[in-house]
Amino acid sequence: QVQLVESGGGLVQAGGSLRLSCAASGRTFSLYPMAWFRQAPGKEREFVAAISAKSSYITYADSVKGRFTISRDNAKNTVYLQMNSLKPEDTAVYYCASGTRWSAVRSSTNYKSWGQGTQVLVSS
Repeated sequence: QVQLVESGGGLVQAGGSLRLSCAASGRTFSLYPMAWFRQAPGKEREFVAAISAKSSYITYADSVKGRFTISRDNAKNTVYLQMNSLKPEDTAVYYCASGTRWSAVRSSTNYKSWGQGTQVLVSS
């Protein structure tokens, strides 16, 4: 099973940027799609973005499209989420996830591995 560790969260003003990283252990990182989800207080965990194993396919939630960019470096076993033009409503704990097939990337119930999360706080 892949172990995932997120980093890069923090406090930023609205309109600012952050870059999240998710480092994975194990040999299977490059075999699976990777995704970012987020969960705000009192809300369900929601899909943010996903990238296929070889970066051939990428998909975003409508709420972040045009502002966030997901990428991965299989040589470094790391997936990234570049977040620009941040809004207060982007405030949440952000999680990376691994271990599902591409057709199911938008559903949080299908992943085998999750990180511990990193907090993003956007002030107005």
